[in-house]
Amino acid sequence: MTKPSLPELLHAAVTAVGGVERPGQVTMAKAVAEAVDDNSHLLVQAGTGTGKSLGYLVPALAHGERVVVATATLALQRQLVERDLPRTVDALHPLLRRRPEFAMLKGRSNYLCLHRLHEGAPQDEEEGLFDQFEAAAPTSKLGQDLLRMRDWADETETGDRDDLTPGVSDRAWSQVSVSSRECLGASKCAYGAECFAEMARERAKLADVVVTNHALLAIDAIEGAPVLPQHEVLIVDEAHELVSRVTGVATGELTPGQVNRAVRRAAKLVNEKAADALQTASETFERVMELALPGRLEDIPEDLGYALMALRDAARTVISAIGSTRDKSVQDEDAVRKQALASVENIHAVAERITQGSEYDVVWYERHDRFGASLRVAPLSVSGLLREKLFSERSVVLTSATLKLGGDFNGVGASLGLAPEGTGGEEVPQWKGLDVGSPFDYPKQGILYVARHLATPGREGSRGDMMDELAELVEAAGGRTLGLFSSMRAAQAAAEELRGRLDTPILLQGEETLGELIKNFAADPETCLFGTLSLWQGVDVPGPGCQLVVMDRIPFPRPDDPLMSARQKAVEEAGGNGFMAVAATHAALLMAQGAGRLVRATGDRGVVAVLDPRLANARYSSYLRASLPDFWYTTDRNQVRRSLAAIDAAAKADGR
Repeated sequence: MTKPSLPELLHAAVTAVGGVERPGQVTMAKAVAEAVDDNSHLLVQAGTGTGKSLGYLVPALAHGERVVVATATLALQRQLVERDLPRTVDALHPLLRRRPEFAMLKGRSNYLCLHRLHEGAPQDEEEGLFDQFEAAAPTSKLGQDLLRMRDWADETETGDRDDLTPGVSDRAWSQVSVSSRECLGASKCAYGAECFAEMARERAKLADVVVTNHALLAIDAIEGAPVLPQHEVLIVDEAHELVSRVTGVATGELTPGQVNRAVRRAAKLVNEKAADALQTASETFERVMELALPGRLEDIPEDLGYALMALRDAARTVISAIGSTRDKSVQDEDAVRKQALASVENIHAVAERITQGSEYDVVWYERHDRFGASLRVAPLSVSGLLREKLFSERSVVLTSATLKLGGDFNGVGASLGLAPEGTGGEEVPQWKGLDVGSPFDYPKQGILYVARHLATPGREGSRGDMMDELAELVEAAGGRTLGLFSSMRAAQAAAEELRGRLDTPILLQGEETLGELIKNFAADPETCLFGTLSLWQGVDVPGPGCQLVVMDRIPFPRPDDPLMSARQKAVEEAGGNGFMAVAATHAALLMAQGAGRLVRATGDRGVVAVLDPRLANARYSSYLRASLPDFWYTTDRNQVRRSLAAIDAAAKADGR
């Protein structure tokens, strides 16, 4: 029998999911197949509506080697595992004469821990274990959630937190889950044979396609202990998020509360001298942190340096002591010991990292209204790590609707550790960039409006002219507005102002769960939804419910953001343009994602309004505009009001 061609396979898969083949999808599938066959790397921008998941799944399944697909969002993981993969595998089975297996794999803390559920969580303040079911009043929200999870544990096949509906708070979940450091290990645990996390790993080892998240991919790369099974092809979807997710995993943090918890957990497991040393070091650290002012620490202050060295040395002593003492009076000693060890090892690792002082790390203080001060350390760049760990042993395909910034892929490529496209050399990973376009006719479906007449937004203070403009636009659109704001304070101020001025219902992020807000926004076309960062890329509302997307200002990182400003400075010291490489790239990615909320289907019409004149006037404006979909561009406020009113009237005439 002749081997089926890629177009045949793609046609079968697209038909099975009830879709339509698109030229961009066919182009993408061919390019992915070539990259996988040549063991090369590909960055592919595929606009909304291209059908990019099938554009990479079909060639990957046809190739026959094991594939890992890493995504940033839970929504896409679910779509792949619950919809795209089952239908694609069924559709390709008659042609491939095999049925590829697929599985989902996440970090251990995403799975219910049966030991923690049945034996309780090790208690901080006193010996023994803490029965969370007895401690939480059955009538409290926490108590009800815990009882519900106990029932769910008997029914679930996966133990995956995301399969529990409705979900529970982080606090409730922490009572029934463990981190990889706290885990006893399957061989030592009474519940090892039934462990959900271990079962997920076993399924992944047998699967042809493993779906995971960026965080687990980062852990696999950074920590050196392989979590993911061996694989020949890596596909990173939502790849615009990868650098920030890897940075998050590589960031260490110390807080007085966290150190105090470690002291309490370890105190009963080690000799008095070791416990006292850690307690003293903890108190010294807490005193230093009381005086901490937010901002970057280019040099570690002397008092902080002493406190960290004391913490590091005391933690090292405790780690050795925990390993050599046994105390049968402690109930479920192994679990108590493992949790204490995990807490102290983390403190040792972060204190050691900061005291060693690498030129490749950025250290800063942060202050949070609710949680107080924290000390953080993050890598200045993750590009070297990604180049070494990601691109050396397998073919990598990175895809997203936004990878091409300012007209090329080199900005995103550089953040991933790649030299400019087409650069040769043995040590340099070879890669190709491909933009397969979008099935949407952006110039006919959308308008990019820049409110050129407004005052340039300052760092602080009210923007009365911006509020007037926003109110007029929302009114002209008849609601139907997604408001994307650069800060929560700005979103709250706008919601408060417009609730006072207009009859239009305004939903505000934080007043309900995100899922509930998006559902309510989609259900009532006259409603507006205002919010900040997660809305810039988390909203998919096709149709008349979202016909105006407003950005209050260009979302540059805050000038006092320690990590971003350190990265900018490093580029400048190396002779580059720090502002363009860091701040403008950050803003371009977010704006491209935000503008992408407008047109989600071929019948969508609307306006993206940017209430920041710098997008029309500033020297970097052409770079930012070139990163956005190719909408019809105007600065004419009257033209935009007429267009919005016409779009609103057409939707109402259709009864929507």
